[in-house]
Amino acid sequence: MDADSVRREARAWLEANWSPEQSLLEWRNKLADSGWGCPTWPQEWYGRGLPVALGDAVQEEFDRIGAVGTPGGGGMTLAAPTILEHGSDDLKRRLLRNIVTGEDTWCQLFSEPGSGSDLAGLTTRAELSPDGDEFVVNGQKLWTTSAHHAKYGMLLARTNWDVPKHRGITYFAIEMHQPGVVVKPLKQMNGHASFNEVFLNDARVPAANTIGDVGNGWTVALATLAHERRSFDVMQRAARTSRGKGRAYEEQRAETAQIMAPYTWYPQRAGRADLIVERAQATGKNRDPVVRQEIAKLLSLARATEWTAKRARAARMAGRPPGPEGSLGKLYASEIARACNRVHTLIHGTDAMLSGADSPVEGVIAEILVSTPAVSIAGGTDEIQRNIVSERVLGLPKEPDLVSQKPFRDVPRNAR
Repeated sequence: MDADSVRREARAWLEANWSPEQSLLEWRNKLADSGWGCPTWPQEWYGRGLPVALGDAVQEEFDRIGAVGTPGGGGMTLAAPTILEHGSDDLKRRLLRNIVTGEDTWCQLFSEPGSGSDLAGLTTRAELSPDGDEFVVNGQKLWTTSAHHAKYGMLLARTNWDVPKHRGITYFAIEMHQPGVVVKPLKQMNGHASFNEVFLNDARVPAANTIGDVGNGWTVALATLAHERRSFDVMQRAARTSRGKGRAYEEQRAETAQIMAPYTWYPQRAGRADLIVERAQATGKNRDPVVRQEIAKLLSLARATEWTAKRARAARMAGRPPGPEGSLGKLYASEIARACNRVHTLIHGTDAMLSGADSPVEGVIAEILVSTPAVSIAGGTDEIQRNIVSERVLGLPKEPDLVSQKPFRDVPRNAR
């Protein structure tokens, strides 16, 4: 099947079925039944089995007619791809459809107070009940976006303490709305509260909600993390809403507002390179040769990052799985954020620290300065990304490891 025939078929179906007057749920159920909402998914799981390269052709037809697509958020970008790759048929049958329709939202329960970059050092435990029907979970998770309204969480928990740390982890789909799960917001230094901490106190997970095999959660988690590092394009597309009239559009705008609420400060986190030239001109710093040189360095780096992202997209269109280019892109993002921080400071001087209506860009510059450090930490620190690049791209040997082969209960750690 070629792109032209896919376009014709998608166009005919959309023209016959799309109406902005229907409810968003009614429309998304049609997408699930037809497979056009997730055309590159397998046919038996709400897709059409198309090659990745033809997915863009279908999206262009959605854009042409103005039809609403599947929801954004962690359900579509992280949970669904992980379940498709590692979940049982039973899990796919129970969980995937409601992700496509937007009825179930998800959050990611990975990081902990004592295991951020060393994710495999997590200490949240899941113990199998005597009857073997469920796991009982105890522990704490941190930096969890959307936990306050998610129905399900992608949970990593330790099920075996007598094997090396990477082999004792299991991946679960846990229901968030239960007595054993307590969610509390975290206030950040930039004034936002985008994340939550989650306390798990005898929370229950059916054994049937294990994604992958017991003890093989690390492999499953790597699949999720690979999708996370390339999910920005998907989130950007999900953030675009139509100004059209009709029930489906109105409900999509409300849904998108909820999904994107935690990310309102993310442009500042990235450094706002788009403001650099305009601010240099407005302050007259564009005539300073030192500042001009730093601006040139920054914009060159930003352009190189765009090319890296295009290479990654081309690889996906060719059907290749996510690779180390995600880590390269994230390292570039950290470098750009730091460079922006430096250049904004050169342009504005001490005024860059001011907030309020009469400060530079009404406080946006100050918000940038306190938000950019997050890029080097969230989603895997720069050090972790460099390890990935050194091993998978440069072929260098792994760093010395004295503990990963020990039983985890014998490994010193900074959290009980």
